[in-house]
Amino acid sequence: MRVVISIGGSVLAPDLDADRVAGHGAAVEALVEAGCEVGAVVGGGGVAREYIGTARRLGANEVQLDQFGIDVTRINARLLIAALDGLSAPSPAHDYEEAGEALRRGDVPVMGGVMPGQTTDAVAAALAEYVDADLLVYATSVDGVFNADPDTDPEAERHGRLTGAELVDLIAPMSRGAGASAPVDLLAAKLIERSKMRTIVLDGTDPERIEAAVLRGEHTGTDVVPEGCTENPDGWSR
Repeated sequence: MRVVISIGGSVLAPDLDADRVAGHGAAVEALVEAGCEVGAVVGGGGVAREYIGTARRLGANEVQLDQFGIDVTRINARLLIAALDGLSAPSPAHDYEEAGEALRRGDVPVMGGVMPGQTTDAVAAALAEYVDADLLVYATSVDGVFNADPDTDPEAERHGRLTGAELVDLIAPMSRGAGASAPVDLLAAKLIERSKMRTIVLDGTDPERIEAAVLRGEHTGTDVVPEGCTENPDGWSR
């Protein structure tokens, strides 16, 4: 099975804890040992937001701010590469072609951001489509897709299963306005819908959950399935 895993920066390295990064590296290694081809995309997290906030106060424009974020995602990507003990290409892939070539060589391509205006959520969805992945996994700090922000709404309910179109409809209103909160961004949701990509959104703060979701279909997050799919997502790994 070919899998793309998107790991949020706040999931991989919220406090630059080497053991946490090593744990995510070990999860990727376990998937490779189980016969999976794996690509990874790493976000910027809180560190990126701090740099962007400071740069904004210094007068940087939006494209420049995005570039700060991209730089941080690539530093975080290097942390994961360091944890992969030679399984990965030695530096982050800067575009999808480079990542695809690494995958064909048998390496684990690791990416950060690619271009201004595009989040790593969208990069992961685009990479999954580019390499014709069987599964896309978003390892976030929230366990799935909710109908409201669970951090602020105690009555927020998690969706166990959605189609790509339903994901787009759900994410669109969450993506509007200052302080909007969505588990994946709208562009990523649209790419998932377009490519009919089987996707899991889960709490990836414990990297063993990623391994369990990919290898055994076991998770408590949200499955995003192609329109009309009747297959039980728990059987994807088989």
